[in-house]
Amino acid sequence: MQTPDHWQKQSLSPLALLLSPLGLLYGLGGALSRMFSSPWNASVPVICVGNLVAGGAGKTPVVVAVAARLKASGKSVHVVSRGYGGSMQGPVRVDPAKHTFSDVGDEPLLLAKSAPTWVSKNRKAGIQAAIDDGADVVVLDDGFQNPSVTKDLSLIVVDGGFGFGNALLIPAGPLREPITSGLARADAVVVVGEDARNATAIVNRIRPSLSVLQAMLQPENGETLKDKRILAFAGIGRPGKFFETLRELGCDVIATRSFPDHHEFSANEIESILIHAKAEDAIAVTTEKDAARLNTQQLEQISVLGVSIAMNDGASSAFDVLLEKAHG
Repeated sequence: MQTPDHWQKQSLSPLALLLSPLGLLYGLGGALSRMFSSPWNASVPVICVGNLVAGGAGKTPVVVAVAARLKASGKSVHVVSRGYGGSMQGPVRVDPAKHTFSDVGDEPLLLAKSAPTWVSKNRKAGIQAAIDDGADVVVLDDGFQNPSVTKDLSLIVVDGGFGFGNALLIPAGPLREPITSGLARADAVVVVGEDARNATAIVNRIRPSLSVLQAMLQPENGETLKDKRILAFAGIGRPGKFFETLRELGCDVIATRSFPDHHEFSANEIESILIHAKAEDAIAVTTEKDAARLNTQQLEQISVLGVSIAMNDGASSAFDVLLEKAHG
């Protein structure tokens, strides 16, 4: 999906107001689902990394960071994902050497590089498969709104450049549920990037006692692209964030191409990008998530910029304390 323009505006557009009754029905459906569900309690701690909005929020790098810190503490950590965009129902353990994004989705292929990762449309079945395979703590990638499983720790990730959008429910806005109800179930909020939309202030106003951790996306090996002419393309929640990261690295971004999140690139689209880059004496650059949807031959002609999460001063130790409490 591509984020609609009216979702991003802080002032309500006529279209958002027109769609708001449908948003109320969407929210009512979610509330009833949570009200009448009986969550399953796993035999190991379950740590959920989710968000309140549809689209990208920097969730995947946070999942990787959580898994890395748990592994550093000696835990056998597995990740469970729904595998958005993949055809496999699961539960199946992701094997990057065998599976493609059309099998398991693009994000699980990335996550599998950092920890054993399971794809399962049924979250309970996926968590149980991970436990049977030796996990003593499970990180649930997304699933904050899924009421079928009890979470021992719930982290809400917020993109600082997007915040909560226009604060309306789908389809009038980006929210999967009202901000108030979501924050009531959360244990902490992780704001990724500069808090340009005042998400911290909103959280503090609604639930002052809730921890808000500030984090930044840190480019990996970005120095190799500095001062280079770049044709950047991305099919993520907010492609503009990726393009801005390249500019902040000192790249000469001569052109950009945006695609919907999880977009399956056609051979013609990639060929067009490469021809354009060659004509401009530029390097074609994309994200790690997009790279998971490209074949080996295409990747030989395209540079990939990875990112990791870096916690701001004070947030890193608070992050560790939260994880320690969750897994004991």
